[in-house]
Amino acid sequence: MLSKNLSKYVQSLHQKKYRQEHGAFLVEGAKSVREVLLSGFQVEILLITDQFYKENDLLPHNQRPRTEFVTPAELERVGTLASNNTALAVVKTRENRPLAAEPGELALVLDDVRDPGNLGTILRIADWYGIRKIICSDTTADVYNPKVISASKGSFTRVDWWYGDLVAWLKQQPDIPVYGAFLDGGNVHQTAFGGTGYLVMGNESNGISPEVAALVSRRVTIPRYGGAESLNVGIATAIILDNWRRGHPLAP
Repeated sequence: MLSKNLSKYVQSLHQKKYRQEHGAFLVEGAKSVREVLLSGFQVEILLITDQFYKENDLLPHNQRPRTEFVTPAELERVGTLASNNTALAVVKTRENRPLAAEPGELALVLDDVRDPGNLGTILRIADWYGIRKIICSDTTADVYNPKVISASKGSFTRVDWWYGDLVAWLKQQPDIPVYGAFLDGGNVHQTAFGGTGYLVMGNESNGISPEVAALVSRRVTIPRYGGAESLNVGIATAIILDNWRRGHPLAP
């Protein structure tokens, strides 16, 4: 049975201010918990049901977190998922270290992407296309939000991120292409992407901010053939990355 103090601690991590205070976040569900146990993240506390233990008792990992056996009802009470009958992990956050694209690498830049579900989907898309770095504006959704972690389906363990002032950061980057998604850009299907660069994706409603747009060297757009007003930012990211990856394939 979960103690009141542990329950209170886990529930506090639903909120950003307490995640920042404790330097910890939640990972929920069997798949995501298995992924984080096998990753480089430090797991602090593991809450598991008998079912999870029986199915994963031989799971190899290099850490031994505090482990508590709980019921599915207790997991649902302290967690954020409507249904979770397997596991929940309390995991330490990572240091916010600046990132930059290496030669032959494309990195994502997110300018004020506010919806946690969209951010989680973008993490998953980046992982699919082999993108390992995401640079986020300070106003982009918190990557440690449980909704982001859940939507990423474990991809958060394979993608690095950094939060900061995008304008100041972009001004410090070497002279490499900065692509940006705009309604008035060049046709993405006809764009000759370089192997190295940054791809900027903007806010769900307002797109890329004027300050960041001024630092974009190549505007691209996804041509519209029907009557839809716009595309979800996650879908748009996938389409542009797919076009970039066609010219710069990796062995599957």
